[in-house]
Amino acid sequence: MATTRIMPLHIGKGRTESQAISDIIDYVANPQKTDSGRLITGFACDSRVADAEFLLAKREYISTTGRVRGADDVLAYHVRQSFKPGEITPEEANRLGVEFASRFTKGNHAFVVCTHIDKSHIHNHIIWNAVNLNCDRKFRNFWGSTRAVRRLNDTICIENGYSIVENPKPHGKSYNKWLGDGAKPSHREQLRMMIDQALEQKPADFDGLLKLLEEMGCEVTRRGQAIRLKAPGWKKVARMDEAMGEGYSEAEIRAVLAGEKTHTPRKKNMVSTSAPKVNLLVDIQAKLQAGKGAGYARWAKVFNLKQMAQTMNYLTEHGLLEYAALAEKAAAATARHNELSAQIKAAETRMAEINLLRTHIINYAKTREVYVAYRKAGYSKKFLSEHEADILLHKAAKQAFEDLGIKKLPTVKSLQAEYAELLEEKKKDYAEYRRSREEMRELLAAKANVDRLMGYGEEQQKDQKKEQIQDR
Repeated sequence: MATTRIMPLHIGKGRTESQAISDIIDYVANPQKTDSGRLITGFACDSRVADAEFLLAKREYISTTGRVRGADDVLAYHVRQSFKPGEITPEEANRLGVEFASRFTKGNHAFVVCTHIDKSHIHNHIIWNAVNLNCDRKFRNFWGSTRAVRRLNDTICIENGYSIVENPKPHGKSYNKWLGDGAKPSHREQLRMMIDQALEQKPADFDGLLKLLEEMGCEVTRRGQAIRLKAPGWKKVARMDEAMGEGYSEAEIRAVLAGEKTHTPRKKNMVSTSAPKVNLLVDIQAKLQAGKGAGYARWAKVFNLKQMAQTMNYLTEHGLLEYAALAEKAAAATARHNELSAQIKAAETRMAEINLLRTHIINYAKTREVYVAYRKAGYSKKFLSEHEADILLHKAAKQAFEDLGIKKLPTVKSLQAEYAELLEEKKKDYAEYRRSREEMRELLAAKANVDRLMGYGEEQQKDQKKEQIQDR
């Protein structure tokens, strides 16, 4: 997982404050990128009119403090947060984005988290208002903020079981190249990993190594005396020479195979958090039918033997050598995990409702006088153009109250008390949720391995077929 530096949002040339905020909000909240807006979450603001709410907060800040900056004034802050392809769901990415923004701003600033799914890597765009919720202070970027963002981001990743970038080098690189180093390995890095895997199988000679690479899906061609490689999913080829990096040229690999030197795999950029103690067995026959070669089969057999040994150690350590006890504990762990998940989702749903309601109540109170004046002015178009942001906020608040069926508005103080109570419960549940998730994964993996080894899955399939025949 990789996170870029904080990007302050200024007015810019030829734009008004309203245009500057609207442009960035419109981009990050693009329905085509956020699954028709489903992957947008707002805190202390309505994402649909966040630009107007940010401007209203700034006006309140100027009115309260009397501080006015020039064209270099920062209106909001923007952080991009990207994830390794295939490692996380869009919903989980959005949740982690909200957690990051809440912890980094300490809940003192309104923010919007938009999860984009239009690229191969899922990524978040997080925009938070420079003015705090009380409209009396502003967030100021600080020396070392990039490191602070990365450190908090890595902490959240590790807490939730996702990979991080071990040695990030973001300076001097474009966003896409930065993603290439973090979320997706480069072409040569992927080829080096394939060569490492081939060497682990101890081929007899260099031709044997090239054959193993071909079985892994690598395209091997010769042009003159040069050997060219192309990993799956890549269009251009890479020559197997010094450009591959130290220890990966043809001459160096031949020396390794001849026993003249030792091969040292290059250290990977990505490091994964501790994996579960038990992993699922590989279905070797299915992989062979899918086109995998003999080299893969040899690796899979060794892998399966190791996993069965780990499975037996796990079962012995936890006193689950009887199948009935294993099945019962796996079912109980799954049920507990689902229960905690439902509790957390219910709390998050209610907390989001409270945030939205609180925002609408505050906006309603702040803009009530303007709307009354607008009504007395006979809904004048001129008055509307001069106070459009306030009037839109007031209308949005009234519509929200109607949609929720609220006749008597609760106090902001009571909503804050309920929110604090829900947040405390969620923190307690989430600590147990992470533990239960790991326990459930290990138990289900161990049970699946035992089922496969004992053929329980095949017997169940046969029984189901018999029942279907009898039903007919």
